Amino acid sequence: MDNARRTAVKVLNEILQKGAFSNIVLGKELNRSNLNDKDRALATEIVYGTLKYKYTIDTMLNYFIKSDLEKMDIDILNILRISFYQMVYLDKIPEFAIVNEAVELAKRNSIKGSRLVNGVLRNYLRNKDVDYAKNIKSNMEVLSFKYSFPKWMVKLFINQYGSECSERILGGLNMVPGITVRVNNLKIDYEEAWKQLEQNGYDIEEGKICPEAIVITKGRNIEDNPLFVDGLITVQDESAMMVAPSMDLQEEITVLDLCSAPGGKTCHIAEIMNNTGEVFAFDIHASKLPLIKENAKRLGINNVNYDVLDATRYEMKYKEKADRVLIDVPCSGLGIIRKKPEIKWNKNTNDTKELVEIQRKIMVNASKYVKPGGKLIYSTCTLNKDENEENIKWFIKNHSEFDMESLYFGEAENIIYHKEGCMTILPDKYMDGFFIAKMVKRR
Repeated sequence: MDNARRTAVKVLNEILQKGAFSNIVLGKELNRSNLNDKDRALATEIVYGTLKYKYTIDTMLNYFIKSDLEKMDIDILNILRISFYQMVYLDKIPEFAIVNEAVELAKRNSIKGSRLVNGVLRNYLRNKDVDYAKNIKSNMEVLSFKYSFPKWMVKLFINQYGSECSERILGGLNMVPGITVRVNNLKIDYEEAWKQLEQNGYDIEEGKICPEAIVITKGRNIEDNPLFVDGLITVQDESAMMVAPSMDLQEEITVLDLCSAPGGKTCHIAEIMNNTGEVFAFDIHASKLPLIKENAKRLGINNVNYDVLDATRYEMKYKEKADRVLIDVPCSGLGIIRKKPEIKWNKNTNDTKELVEIQRKIMVNASKYVKPGGKLIYSTCTLNKDENEENIKWFIKNHSEFDMESLYFGEAENIIYHKEGCMTILPDKYMDGFFIAKMVKRR
């Protein structure tokens, strides 16, 4: 018989030991389980909550366990982690039930392990008032403990944004993301989509910035929504929704999207172009192209060509072919931690340095595909300035045929408009952290 906590431990083992993606491995485990809806929701809550607060939980565990946590049996360690998450951050589960469930789960591993779990959890319950942060001195360590982020990441944000803005970023990245959908104007207008969503029992509100955005605050699974099934709406974060409108798209032009999968921005581009002209959707992985095609088919899009392309390698046949080239480059993903909290634990500073080299190769190649008078749009879902502003400064310095063009979507408290013309979107309840820059090629 499956159990929500057993499932959560199994999923966490895959993520933290093998680098699996939370959404993929959790989805697989839930689909093969016999959990009811309530237990599926609990397993999901425990997995994402434990990942979100792992640094703080481990700091607390270190108070009660003097040995190196990383040398512990991974099952026992993750049983303790999920138990601490439930006791510290959830108030809907009785503490005695959390302890009993944890001990029973640990018994499947070993009697010795179950005794350790029982001892640690009961010790915690007797010592709830411990000040775990009393020996923390620096502001960086205070923020690491408070928001549960690795020290290197907090240090990066403080160095790049300052302490006050960094705390806002950390808080935003810990917020629980809602579901935002984009109305497909090829099939339905905004008012009609709004009306039908309400008729289908969804609680909704307008998006913050984009005129096509609707935020779903309550309602059944979006994939069961008839508007989604019929391609009248599609799920897309509002930050990502800002990319296509920033491209100054027109009908009958040619657009290359070099890093297209899963195709949200590709489809938005095609919608704005009213199914005219040509959109080329590329990805380095052939296995991802069917997902882009599936999305486009559902949305009624038929002006997209699909092909495999390594964006880091120049393809002569696309030289000066496009009026617009979009490069939504591979990045560290530091802006989407609210959706993928494992990014906190599976990235490091070396990863970001390697990514900068890849991003610059893609920029150089992409620039050659832009027609004179055409535009190159660069976007990431990270907040690391080395991958964002610094890359743009480097590119403009070394490619004098390009000029920056300013972006503006109106005033919003979470948008930073840089003097160079690019923009950073800070994460909050509604939007992921994001970066967009637009450059025009001289005629």
